[in-house]
Amino acid sequence: MAGLLEDKVVVISGVGPALGTTLARRCAEQGADLVLAARTVERLDDVAKQVTDLGRRALSVGTDITDEAQVGNLVEQSLSAYGRVDVLVNNAFRVPSMRPLADTTFEHMRDAIELTVFGALRMIQGFTPALAESKGSIVNVNSMVVRHSQAKYGAYKMAKSALLAMSQSLATELGDDGIRVNSILPGYIWGGTLQGYFEHQASKYGTTVDDIYKAAAVNSDLKRLPTEDEVASAILFMASDLSSGITGQALDVNCGEYKA
Repeated sequence: MAGLLEDKVVVISGVGPALGTTLARRCAEQGADLVLAARTVERLDDVAKQVTDLGRRALSVGTDITDEAQVGNLVEQSLSAYGRVDVLVNNAFRVPSMRPLADTTFEHMRDAIELTVFGALRMIQGFTPALAESKGSIVNVNSMVVRHSQAKYGAYKMAKSALLAMSQSLATELGDDGIRVNSILPGYIWGGTLQGYFEHQASKYGTTVDDIYKAAAVNSDLKRLPTEDEVASAILFMASDLSSGITGQALDVNCGEYKA
């Protein structure tokens, strides 16, 4: 049976060691060729090898999505290599300040919005002509921070809320071109990167990784955290023709911790 993304070209920004890598592998397993974008090119080499080991093609392009010229170069190289783009996944991420808004500088808030919102918009603007030609799909990786108002998440929530509002507006604006725009809202994503963070926390507070995990998952209906593969599956669904009638929507992936 053909894969969900058979012979499609998928562009992923913010390809790092966690979700971005898992998503690239899953897309390749489903038959896609990849364009991998991140600020650190060296980080992309191993991911590209995973893709080619699965029999698919991978193009690595060092890209700072806050830089218009670099995004333009990414678009040019993607179309030069493949001649088309079918899916754009905006996955770029920056660790939030985790300070009350009163103690968060305006510079930090501007930086968060520049990357999260304007960076994603810059990518979407650049790839819109190609996506219109392919009647493609855009998936913006958001966060369940838009579902709560916990202290110290203010700047992060501002940026992600703006990304969600922008995604909904773009779904309306790009609908005439046949382009779908959807969002995925995960919280903690269980994998090697998060495990390393929990190990640091356990050492800091004199407890165990298992205790940290249980505390993070206690409010979810399933009493666990979604894995990188589970979040990637949600992105694959929104990227593929399985969701051909869905646009302007936000899919929560948090094992039932928050409900829209």
